[in-house]
Amino acid sequence: MAAMLDLTQTGSIARIAPRTSRYRRILLVLAAGGLANFAVVYFPQPLLPQLASAFAVPPGATGLALSVATAAMLVGLVVAAPVSDRIGRVPAMGASLVLAGLFCAAGALAPTWEVFLLLRAGAGLTLAVLPAVALAYLRDVVHDDAQLEANSIYISGTALGGAVGRLAPLPLAAVGGWQLVTVVLGALSVVVGVLVWMLLPRDGADPKPLRAGDVLGGAVSSLRDPVILALCIIGGLSMAVFVGLYNAIPFRLDAPPFSLGAAEVLVYLAYPLGIAAPAVFRRVATRRGRGAATLLGLGGLLAATALLNAPSVITIFVGLGLLTFAFLGTHSILSGWVVERAHDVGRSTARASSAYLLVYYLGSTLSGAASTQLWQGGGWTAVIMLAATAGIVASALCLIVRRRSPRR
Repeated sequence: MAAMLDLTQTGSIARIAPRTSRYRRILLVLAAGGLANFAVVYFPQPLLPQLASAFAVPPGATGLALSVATAAMLVGLVVAAPVSDRIGRVPAMGASLVLAGLFCAAGALAPTWEVFLLLRAGAGLTLAVLPAVALAYLRDVVHDDAQLEANSIYISGTALGGAVGRLAPLPLAAVGGWQLVTVVLGALSVVVGVLVWMLLPRDGADPKPLRAGDVLGGAVSSLRDPVILALCIIGGLSMAVFVGLYNAIPFRLDAPPFSLGAAEVLVYLAYPLGIAAPAVFRRVATRRGRGAATLLGLGGLLAATALLNAPSVITIFVGLGLLTFAFLGTHSILSGWVVERAHDVGRSTARASSAYLLVYYLGSTLSGAASTQLWQGGGWTAVIMLAATAGIVASALCLIVRRRSPRR
C-alpha cells in the first residue's frame, strides 16, 4: 500500500509522487549534488587575486582558472548523456562527483600554474555529468505534477553551491591558504558523490549501446529544433552576463576607490539572496508562463548590470544580489523549459539538457576569459559593456521565442 502511495506508473517507469519520503530524499540528494558540483566549479572566483600572487601570473590570465574548467565541461557534456544512457544516470552522476572531488583536492599539490589548470580541466570534464542528466533524471522519475517544483529545488541546490563556492574560500584561505579550499571542497564532492550513488533510486531505463555517432552528435542534434536552439542561446548569454561580472568584480573591489582586500568577501554575502529565486520564478511561470518569467529574469540582469557600475559598496552589494537572483531564476526556467520542449517534440531529454549546458558553459567560458582581459585592458566600463550587450541580445531573442510559443 505504501508503494502505491509513493509511485505512479507511466510506461515502464514508476514515477514518484510529490510529498512522499522518496520524493523528498531524491530532491535532497540531488540538491546536495548540485551544491558540491557548483562549489567545485566556482571556488576560484573570489580567489583570483590570490592565485595571481601565488603563481605569479598577470590578473588577465587568472580567469583561466574558471574558463578551463567550463571549457572542459563542454567536452564532458558531449559524452555525458550517451555515457549515462549506457551505464545508468545514477552511477554516472555519483562517479562524476567522486572523480571531480579527487581532481579538485589534487590541486592543492599543484607546483605550477599549468598543472593547476590541468587539474581544473580534469575536474570540469568530470563535473559535466550531473548537470547534464539531473533534470532529465527528474523528468523520468518524478510525477508530472511535481516537475516545476523538483526542478526549482535542484537549481536551488546549485545556487547554494555557487554561494558556498564564493563565500567559503576566503575564510578557509585565511586559515590554510587556497590549498585548504581545494582540499575541503574536493572532499565534499567525494562524499556527496558516494551518497548520490547509494541513495538515489535508479530510473528504470534500459542501458543503451554507446555509439560513436551518439557521442559526437547526440547533444548537438537537439539544436536542430529552433525553439531549443533559441533557449540554449538565451541561457548562454545570461550565463555570460553572470560569470563575466562575477569574474571581474574581485579586481574592482581590490582596486581604488574600494581597496577592500580580504574584506571583499562581505560583498559575496549578497549571493545567498538568489537561492530563493527558483521557487519565486516557478510561481511566476505557473501563473504567467515560462516566457514571461524568463523576460523578468533578463530584465533583472540588465538592472543589476547598471547597479554594479555605481561607485558604492552598498549599491554593488544590492547589484550582486539582484544579479544572482535574476540569473538563477532565469536558469531554473530555461533549463526545465528545454527538457520539456524536448519531451514534447519526441527528442532525448538528457541530450537536450546536454545541448543547453553546452551553450550555457560556452557562454561562461568565453565571458569568463574575456572579462578579466577586458578589465586589464579597458577597466570596469569594458566589462559592463560586455554584460549589457549580452543581456540585450538575450532579451530580444526571448521576445521572439515568446511570440512564437505564446502558451509557454
